[in-house]
Amino acid sequence: MSANDRARADDLFDLLADEVTARLAARATAATAALRVPPPAAPLTPLPPAGEAEPTAEQEAVAQETLAVAMPVTATGASHLIRRLALGLLVIIVLINLPLNRHGASLARALPGSAALVIRNGLVVKEADKDTIYVFRDEQFHWISSLDAFEHFSYRWQQVHVVEPGFMAGFELGAPIHVLLKCQESPHIYRLENDRKRWIVDIPTFEAEGHRWEDIQFMDCRSLTRLPMGETIPPDRGPAPQP
Repeated sequence: MSANDRARADDLFDLLADEVTARLAARATAATAALRVPPPAAPLTPLPPAGEAEPTAEQEAVAQETLAVAMPVTATGASHLIRRLALGLLVIIVLINLPLNRHGASLARALPGSAALVIRNGLVVKEADKDTIYVFRDEQFHWISSLDAFEHFSYRWQQVHVVEPGFMAGFELGAPIHVLLKCQESPHIYRLENDRKRWIVDIPTFEAEGHRWEDIQFMDCRSLTRLPMGETIPPDRGPAPQP
């Protein structure tokens, strides 16, 4: 837990402790007032005039019975209050330091500015000291390799969460996300990098690079042919064919 997390937790604990103290004091005051008035069902025995004998055994018994009735009620109320506040503390602790589940759907991390960031599919982040942008999907963060890829997958700049430097070191990184191009009349698949198309030489290479078939963007063969050719994937497997 970071220093910011500990400070937040200390403040919350102080507030809850003050609330516990105030409520228990109020309940104690109410219990004291209740002790001054015996329960309606209890028989009332007149007290002797001043200067006469000490209270009788019967009067002592009535007082003890009144105390026995009032105290369990007070103790039960205080116990219930403490249980509720303890549950609140547990919820706060979980929200501050919740572990990542299998699907990355419920992780809350404390970030600068005390905002809780939920790690889920589609989350887009960049570290404050870098320009590299990542998206979370399939239980990993993936580098979005270009502005073309960013726009192709319909991400928006408003979605980008700026996180503290070193944030990505705590997560597993998957394969980079690229724009993959193909036309209907050709079997060849290309990866767009720096406005150049790079021919992916075969299906084993396609899969080894971590690409997904659903990421392929189809375009007309004439437009695809006009894009300048880059190095093959893997390199030195040219000359690369045109679509």
